[in-house]
Amino acid sequence: MTRPKLPPWLKVKLPAGPNYERIKAASRARGLSTVCEEARCPNIAECWGGGTATFMVMGDACTRGCRFCSVASSAKPPPPDREEPRKLADALSEMKLDYVVLTTVCRDDLPDQGASHLADCVATIKRRLPDMKLEMLLQDFRGDTGLLEQVLDSGPDVVAHNIECVERLTSTVRDAKAGYRQSLDVLAHAKKFRPLSPTKSSIMVGFGETKTELVEALEDLRRVGCDIVTLGQYLRPTAVGRNLPVAEFVTPETFVEYGALARELGFLYVASGPFVRSSYRAGELFIKGMLEAAHAG
Repeated sequence: MTRPKLPPWLKVKLPAGPNYERIKAASRARGLSTVCEEARCPNIAECWGGGTATFMVMGDACTRGCRFCSVASSAKPPPPDREEPRKLADALSEMKLDYVVLTTVCRDDLPDQGASHLADCVATIKRRLPDMKLEMLLQDFRGDTGLLEQVLDSGPDVVAHNIECVERLTSTVRDAKAGYRQSLDVLAHAKKFRPLSPTKSSIMVGFGETKTELVEALEDLRRVGCDIVTLGQYLRPTAVGRNLPVAEFVTPETFVEYGALARELGFLYVASGPFVRSSYRAGELFIKGMLEAAHAG
């Protein structure tokens, strides 16, 4: 199967520059995985050049097989690297980043789904680099709030969990272990457990959703107290395998409209555009969002 031709607004420059090379070299040297590379993110040059990067912990293989994702799937990946928290802290200290996002593969094979390892990663980084802002993009822990709280207690500055798409398309886009309402419950509990920590989610468009369905998803996020939302175009990672084809290339003008609708619903900050991803310019999102919140308060 051949890929559909990309519209002109979906062209991106190849990554380059001193910050990009420094981050790449430091992560390679310690065997770390960045989502920026694993997920083939089109914003890698912009984010790395601006002092933000996203690291994927607990390995590069996931026990789930979501149809939008390029990360490898495995029923039983290798055990997490016990030295990973220290390696992350060492690498981040060398990289001199302003803001880091930690995300994770799902590890349904582990007794605690990796919650203790994630908490150790966050706590180790915060001890070593207390001034750096840290966002944790969490899995759903299959609805286990005790495991969620274990990670939240480690002290992330921002708590993120993605609903990924509108409710009708969830069973098509995401793994069967995931769920739209389950993801909303994760965000609701995170806000209840750590009310002062901003919560964040992301929606991909281009799967065949309607405008009405998108607005309903945004309203659902606001009902559970979600503060920040990102909206971006789904791009098929590979032309073969489990990945879904793109149903629609949403125009930049439509993204502007969607962003305005989200702001009207009261999100603290919104990023909406073809290349926007869940950790897109996360540092700017955090800083600007907090300034706006302080001003409003």
